[in-house]
Amino acid sequence: MNGLAPALDRAGRPLFADVAGDIEVSFEFFPPRTEKMEQTLWESVKTLEPLAPRFVSVTYGAGGSTRERTHATVERIARETSLQAAAHLTCVEATREEIDDVARSYWAAGIRHVVALRGDPPEQGASFRPHPEGYANAVALVNGLKAIAPFEISVAAYPECHPESRNKAADLDNLWRKIDAGADRAITQFFFSPECFFRFRDQAAAMGIEAEIVPGILPVSNVAQTRKFAGQCGAAIPDWMDRLFEGLDNLPAARQLVAATVAAELCGQLYAGGVRHFHFYTLNRAELSYAICHLLGLRPKTNIQEQAA
Repeated sequence: MNGLAPALDRAGRPLFADVAGDIEVSFEFFPPRTEKMEQTLWESVKTLEPLAPRFVSVTYGAGGSTRERTHATVERIARETSLQAAAHLTCVEATREEIDDVARSYWAAGIRHVVALRGDPPEQGASFRPHPEGYANAVALVNGLKAIAPFEISVAAYPECHPESRNKAADLDNLWRKIDAGADRAITQFFFSPECFFRFRDQAAAMGIEAEIVPGILPVSNVAQTRKFAGQCGAAIPDWMDRLFEGLDNLPAARQLVAATVAAELCGQLYAGGVRHFHFYTLNRAELSYAICHLLGLRPKTNIQEQAA
């Protein structure tokens, strides 16, 4: 009987045959703009909560454009779920005093984890210019946060080099300085080749970076949207990905299946290479991330507890 051949690892074994459910995950959301979007977000949060992620993060718009919504979303997650909520914070178009006030308000609300980012300019294509009374970059922001309170801090890393960096060495040096300033881990921008991540991880280790580097995974269901994201963070979208999604614009279910297959195979190859921590850019949708976690052996903790009872 003919059928689809399973994806294989480099040793020729089925890619998901030996997963042991020994991974840890985290998820990223963005603050909703409408009541309908809030409902979708909350459904996604509740769907992913049983997987017991290490944390879930909420993004922060350029120039602080989502400051209130980010704060409200983070506080609601912390208040109404069992999840550890992490708030994004950027340097864009804000004074040091304004950013410090936001950080203090998070600490007062019980938020202990911040994703510290330089941030993108409000206008796409413009160059970043620090506020004259603000933090100059993510290194300065990490230093400032640590001076306020003993936050757990995650920072960004760029496997294919930040588009504004002079070169790869300068980009790695900037990552080293963020870790040296007190960051606990780095979360990468998305990528589509396992070799890209492994090469970056080895280069970081050679630089003396010992902190955890977590691969950021973006399950792609919209190539045009992904291309826009990629242009902002220096990620390359391979030609084969364009070809895979051709003709699926009006077939959302099929597009979801293709997206899950591509992202799951990437995660399976990372797992085979020893990766056990994954960070998913959910775009406020749970299905793709949940499916990939399931393939990697992760099961709802409630089910495990019920089986053990």
